[in-house]
Amino acid sequence: MTSKNMKDKGVSVVFAGEAGQGIDTITLLISKIYKKCGYNVCLTKEYMSRIRGGINSSEIRISKDRVNAYTDTIDFLFALIPEAIEYLKKRITKETLIFKVEPSERYKNTYAAGMLFGLTAISSDIPEQMLRVFLEEKGEQVINKNLETFKKGYEKGRELSEEKAVKINIDASEEVKNEMFMNGTEAIALGCVAGGCNFISSYPMSPATGVFIELVKASDRFDIITEQAEDEISSMNMNIGAWYAGARAIVTTSGGGFDLMTEALSLAGIIESPMVIHIGQRPGPATGLPTKTEQGDLELALYAGHGEFPRIIYAPGSLEECYELAKAAFINADKYQMPVFLLSDQYLLERSYNIPVINVSEEKINQNIIKTEKDYKRYQFTDNGLSPRGIPGYGDGLVCVDSDEHDEDGHLTEDCDLRVKMIHKRRKKLDLALQNSIMPEFIGNPDYKILLLGWGSAKNSIIEALRLCKRNDLAFLHFKQVFPLPPETKKLLTKAKKLVAIENNTNGQLARLIRTEFCINIDKNILKYDGLPFSADKLAKEIGEL
Repeated sequence: MTSKNMKDKGVSVVFAGEAGQGIDTITLLISKIYKKCGYNVCLTKEYMSRIRGGINSSEIRISKDRVNAYTDTIDFLFALIPEAIEYLKKRITKETLIFKVEPSERYKNTYAAGMLFGLTAISSDIPEQMLRVFLEEKGEQVINKNLETFKKGYEKGRELSEEKAVKINIDASEEVKNEMFMNGTEAIALGCVAGGCNFISSYPMSPATGVFIELVKASDRFDIITEQAEDEISSMNMNIGAWYAGARAIVTTSGGGFDLMTEALSLAGIIESPMVIHIGQRPGPATGLPTKTEQGDLELALYAGHGEFPRIIYAPGSLEECYELAKAAFINADKYQMPVFLLSDQYLLERSYNIPVINVSEEKINQNIIKTEKDYKRYQFTDNGLSPRGIPGYGDGLVCVDSDEHDEDGHLTEDCDLRVKMIHKRRKKLDLALQNSIMPEFIGNPDYKILLLGWGSAKNSIIEALRLCKRNDLAFLHFKQVFPLPPETKKLLTKAKKLVAIENNTNGQLARLIRTEFCINIDKNILKYDGLPFSADKLAKEIGEL
């Protein structure tokens, strides 16, 4: 084993073994302990679709600087089974230190955790305290056995460090100790609460189920009605009914589940119902790779539903944006009376890292609901397309909605001229929303020659890759709102000599949308569709070769 001095830099630590060996549990606990000790941490999970067996791995990046993206590099590999080394061989280099964990099958993960803390010279007091609290419900016998195994691993780690085979010395930060450590699922759920969510009906489908679970956990505290529906069709229709009654509702699903919701989406479109739809993307078609990641459903959200009606599509790329855009989805669905999509994916939802504490606004949620008069018209024509929205039982008016084309009162019509006016009315709402759209975030040199384009979960990997490239001719444009695209975006696009779209899909769906909206061709696509996210280091090499 060669000497490895990690002073003033971070380390990438990977735990790999079978499902059922507690890798997910121990790496989450390890990450929280390092954060509590003042280190920046990023945890990324990769696992197979099975309860037992197979090979799962989790990467923990530990650094004195902020880390919030996945990297291909492995500094330390803790292999809980021999097969893990072959499985990860593409990520292993001559610099990788591999530790084959040998103790009893049941406590391998605890032994490996002890070794890591010993290697990084972290006092065993905090890990042991948190391990005891974590295992409190397991009973004293299990706690003592785990602590005994942890200490053995810790002593082995210290032995390696003291022999100077491995030396790690990463600076800690007092500021980091007080930060939040969370994943995308938790950040989206928090944003939903901040946006006034008080109803969710969904049918479980990974990776989106976590948002449903988090809102169920928060339901008592924040008066949220939760319902696990019998299927996706029912869940979508329940949410439409909830908005009709005055609630603020969300449905959370994945692409395969959303396929079944598209008829109800069209219903929301024609009755001008607010709707918030969260799609946790994963590789398709059909069941595809149910536990992997992909950005393959932008066009699904964009073109889903028969007929033409407006919609807004947000795609957060960071934990802060998960919170901000989830909140914005509720506000703007209510404001513009149209469906608003929130596109995430497995990588964004299940990746955890530390961020400064989110300032949760306590401002009162402004619901755009009026008290109706007797002559109330649900679809009254207005200059901007927005009709006053009433709900049943609040006022004297009849709130009539109909899935057929309708008149201002909501009664069905087959008048062709009225049909045209209603189409224009709904279109005006999109024009209004476009005036208040979210501009893409610009990162990099204002005098760029090459402009990188990305959306959603690729954001942090692209930013880190941009930093690693150390080129002054590059900049990055991150699209938080992928539809409708703000017209001002075109100026930033046409300024570049070369446009490069970076997407986790096969066809470059954002690139095709830009071509459709602005008649601008993308010069190069960097695409990845093997079920894994972009790694910052490998992406930097591809960008550097442009």
